[in-house]
Amino acid sequence: MHNTINNLENIKNKLVNYPNAKIIAVSKTFNQEHIVPLLDYGHKDFGENKIQEALQKWPSLKEKYTDIKLHMIGKLQTNKVKFALKIFDYIHSLDSEKLANKIADEQQKHKKKSKIFIQVNMGNEDQKSGIDKRNLNDFYKFCKNLNLDIIGTMCIPPNDGYTEKYFSEMSDINKELNCKELSMGMSADYLEAIKYNATYVRVGSKIFGIRD
Repeated sequence: MHNTINNLENIKNKLVNYPNAKIIAVSKTFNQEHIVPLLDYGHKDFGENKIQEALQKWPSLKEKYTDIKLHMIGKLQTNKVKFALKIFDYIHSLDSEKLANKIADEQQKHKKKSKIFIQVNMGNEDQKSGIDKRNLNDFYKFCKNLNLDIIGTMCIPPNDGYTEKYFSEMSDINKELNCKELSMGMSADYLEAIKYNATYVRVGSKIFGIRD
């Protein structure tokens, strides 16, 4: 059995008591040779953070494996939205009204809708993107008025030793919005995230290994 499959199964075993948690295999920087064993094994959810890399790797794979769900997990620039909609089924990083408007415009043009998570800046960190949690309700309404398919929220908590506090708060916020999906948790903290109702965890190195 391929290493990536063994690694995926090890993670699945840890999530056995959390049936709603789905694993996004973050395949950024890894080529098709690393991805195909997981596709042949039946894994469906994959994450990329750069449009250009995704467009190089995934069109042929999505033609062959028609049930792939590809997730945009990196920052999305407005000038790349039309390309993102071509390849991505989910966008995890909606972080501004400008981007929301651009996605709405491009979706109308291309007659294609992606499922979208609003990124929340839980620690009000200048270096991170995301909506201030105090403005989230208004932003959510703004997006719904644009007819965007908002399915949940996403956060990358501050690295200050209080990860579970942020996950707990994010879970409460997501419930208040009445959203079904919650994207949080990566290789280092996905086990903490699922305790607070994460439905998508983004795992890269623990599946594919250390990146160059």
